[in-house]
Amino acid sequence: MNGRRKILVALGAGALATSFRAFAQQQGKVRHIGFLQAGARPADGLPPAILRKALAELGYHDGNNVTYDGRWAEGRVTRLPELAAELVQRRVDVIVVTGWPATQAAKDATTTIPIVTAFAGDTVATGLVASLSRPGANLTGISDMSAELAPKRLQLLKETFPKASRVAVLWNQNDLGMTLRYREIDRAAHALGVTVLALGVQEPDDFETAFSSMRRERPDALFMVSDSLTTLNRKRVIDFAATHRIPAMYEFSSVVQDGGLMSYGPSAEDAFGRAAYYVDRILKGAKPSDLPLEQATRLYLYLNLKTAKALGIRVPDSIMLRADRVIE
Repeated sequence: MNGRRKILVALGAGALATSFRAFAQQQGKVRHIGFLQAGARPADGLPPAILRKALAELGYHDGNNVTYDGRWAEGRVTRLPELAAELVQRRVDVIVVTGWPATQAAKDATTTIPIVTAFAGDTVATGLVASLSRPGANLTGISDMSAELAPKRLQLLKETFPKASRVAVLWNQNDLGMTLRYREIDRAAHALGVTVLALGVQEPDDFETAFSSMRRERPDALFMVSDSLTTLNRKRVIDFAATHRIPAMYEFSSVVQDGGLMSYGPSAEDAFGRAAYYVDRILKGAKPSDLPLEQATRLYLYLNLKTAKALGIRVPDSIMLRADRVIE
C-alpha cells in the first residue's frame, strides 16, 4: 500500500471512529423531560402514565435514558409562571404542558426550550402559535377543534334529550382557551334553538354559586367544559347533576368513567401518544417551529348507562348505536 493510500485509509478510519463515538454518546445520553400542569400533583409525582408509556414504546425508559421533572400548580394557576421558571432553570430538554394557562406560562418562561402542548384549546385563536402549519418559535403539539366539536356535542345532547331547550354551560372563565370554547358552544346553541345559562367559574368556591344558579333557574341539561379547575371539581359537578337529575355532557371519557352521563371528544391516550411523538422528534433534532400542530383525528362517544338509569333516562337507540363505549 502506497503512502497516499495509507493516509486516506487512516483518515477514513478516524472519521468512522469519531462518528461511532458521537452516535454512542447520543444513544447513551439521558434525556430530561419536564412536565407542567395546573392540576393536582399525582401521588407518584410523575407525568401521566399514558405519556410515559407512549414514550417507553418509542425507546425512552425512565431511569435508563430519560428522567422526568414534573410541576403541578394544584389548581392555583398564579403559581404556573414560577413553576415554569423552575423547569427552565433545571435545563430540561423539552417541556410537555397541558392546558392553556400552563402552556402560556411555559411560553413566557422560555424562547429556547422546546414546548409540546396538549388540551390547551385553540392554539391559534389564543395566540399561542401563528398557525397550525407554521407554529413558529419553540412551541408545537396538539390543538383543539372547538369550532367543530361544540355544535357536535350540543347536537348529541339535544338528540339524546330532544326536549332540552335550556342548557347550563360550566367553564373556567379565567382560562382563555376554555372561554373561547364556551363562546363556540354559545354560538352553536343559538343555531340549535337552545338557550344557554352561562356559569363561569374562577375558583373552587364559585362552584357553589353556579349550583345555586341552577337551583334557581333549573336547566334541562348541563355541559361542562374541562380544564384543570373543573376537572379537579368534577365529583362535585357529577354529584350535583345526579342529585338534581340533570343530564350532562362532558368533553372527556374520564369524567364518564367517574360517573358522568356522556362525553364526546378525543381520548387522552391518543393525545398523549401524539405528544410523545413530538417529544421524540424534537429529541432527535427536529425544531418545534418545523413541526405543524395536529388536531384530533378520532373522536369517541362514551355513555354511562348506570348513570342514565339512576337519572331515569332512556338513551335513544340512535345514540346507543354510535357509542364507542357503554358503561353498564
